Amino acid sequence: MGYKILVVDDEASIRLSLEESLKKAGYKTAAAETGADALALIKTDNFDLVITDLKMPGVSGLELLEALRNQSNETPVIMMTAYGDVSTAVEAMRLGAYNFIQKPFKLSEMRQQVASALRATSVSESTESVKSKPSTKAKIKPVSTGNYYMGLLNNCPGLVHIAKILEKVGASKAGNDTSILIQGESGSGKEIVARAIHEAGINEGSPFMEINCAAVPESLLESELMGHEKGSFTDAKARKEGLFEIAAEGTIFLDEIGEMGILLQSRLLRVIESRRFRRVGGKEELKVNARIVAATNRRLEEAIKEGTFRNDLYYRLQVVEIEIPPLRERPDDIPILLNHFITDFNLKLGTDTAPASKELVEVLSKYNWPGNVRELNNVVKRIMILEEPKELKALHFPSYISDGCNPRNSEGVTHGIGAGLVPLAEVEKRQILYTLEKTNNNKSKASRVLGISRQTLREKLRQYEEFAEAEE
Repeated sequence: MGYKILVVDDEASIRLSLEESLKKAGYKTAAAETGADALALIKTDNFDLVITDLKMPGVSGLELLEALRNQSNETPVIMMTAYGDVSTAVEAMRLGAYNFIQKPFKLSEMRQQVASALRATSVSESTESVKSKPSTKAKIKPVSTGNYYMGLLNNCPGLVHIAKILEKVGASKAGNDTSILIQGESGSGKEIVARAIHEAGINEGSPFMEINCAAVPESLLESELMGHEKGSFTDAKARKEGLFEIAAEGTIFLDEIGEMGILLQSRLLRVIESRRFRRVGGKEELKVNARIVAATNRRLEEAIKEGTFRNDLYYRLQVVEIEIPPLRERPDDIPILLNHFITDFNLKLGTDTAPASKELVEVLSKYNWPGNVRELNNVVKRIMILEEPKELKALHFPSYISDGCNPRNSEGVTHGIGAGLVPLAEVEKRQILYTLEKTNNNKSKASRVLGISRQTLREKLRQYEEFAEAEE
């Protein structure tokens, strides 16, 4: 690709993981621990993109951005920010940042942001030459029947009926004009189904673009989806392509669609109806060629009654509606998913863990998995990172799972959760405390294993302490 990217963050783990991910994608990289170090590097070298943390000791990410713009340096800047810093990140956008991404984020999400930024600025190659280049991303080999995610659905007894629906949709002559709504509890596998929908489509090799509508402020979500023209708002230094445009003939996945504001819902409705849109500040109408897939863990029928979701948009989205059962209702899927995750993490971590035994599957099948597939994935990943076992055993799992009993406590009743279920926040708390225990209270290592920043971990622990004090 030839592009050179500067990564700026005071957390070494983030710098290293970003550098490694970007290098694998074919980019050249350099790194700086502080904003001051970054400015020094920029004086002696040319960069096509800067990725910087917002809060750093000394020169902050915002001050780094201001310094660049004061020097008439128009290098695009992507800002990384913690959850509580969204308002500051919005200010960074007004000062000329290309975009911001909230921590913790998936490396795949950052690579999408990078590709979009380079494409939208003058340092990027022309659109046609970019499209003509072969992808550097390794193709995933098919698993069982169909492709990677379709194979996973076909192998899970509780999801086979969904795979059959997707095969029919994929073969339909309606193609990408058919919108799809996925409903299910948080962590039940909505993204897996969305990616399977993409695989079942007719446009092989086309982009899959996803965005969490709950994670982006409404003021910026429209620009993320539809893009904006240069000068459309203060310090909009360059034209930015939105996801509808970048997705081309692929798939755009709108996760947590129930959290989208009413005003933007009406604009999205018009896009779905007309299959056309305009960039923010633009006059030219562009065609939407991508399939629109939406997902939510809310009951949209209830949101319609509450006046927070448009019924006409709901009916437009649910041309095909897919309901994903929670993991507790499909225990036969547990051994399939468990061995899928073991195989996946063996490849990613370089470990050599054996497939799960029948005895372990029996123990795990007695637990209700309130966090669904995501909880199973996360706990297996943490064990394989921390323990590197030759074989997963019940003793490796947190006691509330390995004891083979479902948590039944007064806290579940207080929150209106049925017997055998606990709130997702409680699952998160248990995983955080379990990881701290396994890392001997090493907060830096625990935050890396959990996939969150140290600041987020400290804030979570502070909340737990305050709750404990209030209970006394």
